[in-house]
Amino acid sequence: MSATAPVKAKTINMVQGINMGLADAMRDDDRVFVLGEDVADREGGGVFGVTRGLSSEFGESRVRSTPIAEQAIMGAAIGAAIAGYRPVAEIMLMNFITVAMDMVVNHAAKLRFMSGGQTNVPIVIRTATGSGVGNGGQHSDMLEAWFAHTAGMKVVVPSGPAEAAGLMYSSVFDDDPVLFIETIPLYFVNGEAPVPGTRIPLGKAKLARVGADVTLVAYGRAVNDSLMAAETLAKEGISAEVLDLRTISPLDMEAILNSVAKTRRAVVIHEAVTPFGVGAEISSRIHEQLFSDLKAPVQRVGSNYQPVPFSKPLESDFIYGQSQIIDAVRKITR
Repeated sequence: MSATAPVKAKTINMVQGINMGLADAMRDDDRVFVLGEDVADREGGGVFGVTRGLSSEFGESRVRSTPIAEQAIMGAAIGAAIAGYRPVAEIMLMNFITVAMDMVVNHAAKLRFMSGGQTNVPIVIRTATGSGVGNGGQHSDMLEAWFAHTAGMKVVVPSGPAEAAGLMYSSVFDDDPVLFIETIPLYFVNGEAPVPGTRIPLGKAKLARVGADVTLVAYGRAVNDSLMAAETLAKEGISAEVLDLRTISPLDMEAILNSVAKTRRAVVIHEAVTPFGVGAEISSRIHEQLFSDLKAPVQRVGSNYQPVPFSKPLESDFIYGQSQIIDAVRKITR
């Protein structure tokens, strides 16, 4: 390699990115601590290894393994937040958050309102989910729409390692409860490593690919699928712009509307089932704001309206595919 040749950036996976964001936040502020099932190193650093190494660096008083009790985890986190700490509570899998819905929706999300702004609840709820790994219907649902519908909650869904690190860092220091959704099939996909200490502001989308004919609005795993679909569409002469939302709530409508105003066509893609999803909200807002400018109705691409199957063939049929993204684009560009 010549002295002037660019040096290839180091790559990391999303597990490492989340770990990096947590470690940066914990070094910045000793009020930040982690709690959840098996999160300490003596239990393996979490079932996916996301918190591995943190208890060795920061001690088990700041990385606390808990019993299998989601209500207790959330109750402890909320109480600690009210007392001035910044807890990061791990609910191992997103379906299990149903056990603690009362704590999340009626306490964490509402205390700022119920106290007239006197009591904030600065907690991060980390949880993992996603189909494609054979975990079955009670371990794989994308339930982000529930929490985006809950006033007082912020909802974050990173699409890669750098986004995961920067969004986690910002989430820890947000004064409202943040649901941080980690997509299991993306955990060990490599991407460019961020500069340590980088924060990505919540509520700001990222333009992942510039295009002229259609906007693909996506988050989480759908961003990567949209980028690959855009490559295929480019061979057909269709220029697709890809917008990575990063945050579901607050929603960066300015970025969405600016992009769609340019391309005049849009497809919204998410892993969650299509009916009653985040895509419906985005589609409605685009139609309300840009109806007379659109060349075609906004399209939605999501998964089938059913529980996630355990059987591999059925699971593969459940989730949307790149072909559906491509078909949706063809429908409104020809």
